[in-house]
Amino acid sequence: MFASISLALGAIFNLMGSGHYIHWGFVQISVANLLVIVLMVVTFFAAILIPFRHKSGGKS
Repeated sequence: MFASISLALGAIFNLMGSGHYIHWGFVQISVANLLVIVLMVVTFFAAILIPFRHKSGGKS
């Protein structure tokens, strides 16, 4: 199953090309890694800000 998913993604995206990088002085990071970091930070803050459901009539 994993092989068929990776084959399908490989057909959509060119996986043989070189990566794109962003440079900030001495910091160099690939665009793919930066996107993963940004999505992790957004997920973290969403988990903090979205309230959990509470049972009605229960103690708070």
